[in-house]
Amino acid sequence: MIVITAPTGNIGRHLLARLLESAPAAGEELRVIVRDPARLPDAARGRVEVITGSHGDAEVVDRAFQGADAVFWLVPPDAALAPEDAWTGFTRPAARALTAHGVGHVVGVSALGRGTPLAGRAGLVTASLAMDDLLADTGVAYRALANPSFFENLLEEAAPIREKGVFTDDADADRKVPLVAVADIAAVAAGLLLDRSWTGTDSVPVVGPQDLSPNDLARIMTEQLGRPVRYERQPLDALYTTLVGYGLNEAFVQGVVDMKRAKDEGLDAGVPRTRDTVGPTTFEHWCAQTLKPAVLS
Repeated sequence: MIVITAPTGNIGRHLLARLLESAPAAGEELRVIVRDPARLPDAARGRVEVITGSHGDAEVVDRAFQGADAVFWLVPPDAALAPEDAWTGFTRPAARALTAHGVGHVVGVSALGRGTPLAGRAGLVTASLAMDDLLADTGVAYRALANPSFFENLLEEAAPIREKGVFTDDADADRKVPLVAVADIAAVAAGLLLDRSWTGTDSVPVVGPQDLSPNDLARIMTEQLGRPVRYERQPLDALYTTLVGYGLNEAFVQGVVDMKRAKDEGLDAGVPRTRDTVGPTTFEHWCAQTLKPAVLS
């Protein structure tokens, strides 16, 4: 039995689709934890056991982890909470349930940066790494999918790209960093959940085929969209003011700012690219398949 949290989210929906294809042949049953079962894809209906509720709720995870062999764990960031509460606090009930029910394997969504000088002051990333430690301390075999920023973050910029030909971030325009498509993260997660021959605790980096700067992204978007796209850098203090103005928790916003500052200082740098760490999706392909329809809609 494999339990999937956040099965309708960016990564979870890709993972669920993969497991629906491959789990039956492997003799695996699937169980999902979801707040709104109506959001599950039609392909899942009648083929997965559904536990309704939040996977941050002790009673929900206690029911969901009973009889489970493996769990896919993803914390949906809650901007109403401080980072420690949003990650470690949310995960504590699950950690207790993992121990109580003797779950053997957990695959979690985390971040790059562990072991670097920046890891202790990287805001949301620091909180995510602390969550990894909490899960590993339960004694399960644990793999943290250590990810950089996602291509999919640019979908939030679809409107300004469409209307003004501009996307905004806080990074140096020429700093090249790893990025990744969420479908590639889901593919690695599926492989680990289906082949549970691994033991102990480790991080598994998942990055795209090449490092790219904001200027690189602008050039590729221009080519793929057939219209000019340029990058504008936003100061971190302006980002802080904007997010607080939206009513987000101030400690969470500071966590966002600290994470972005650490990334711009090289938090995600230096990941060796091997067959095991590189996803197949290029930014060009992602633009053509995902961003272009969103911008041109």
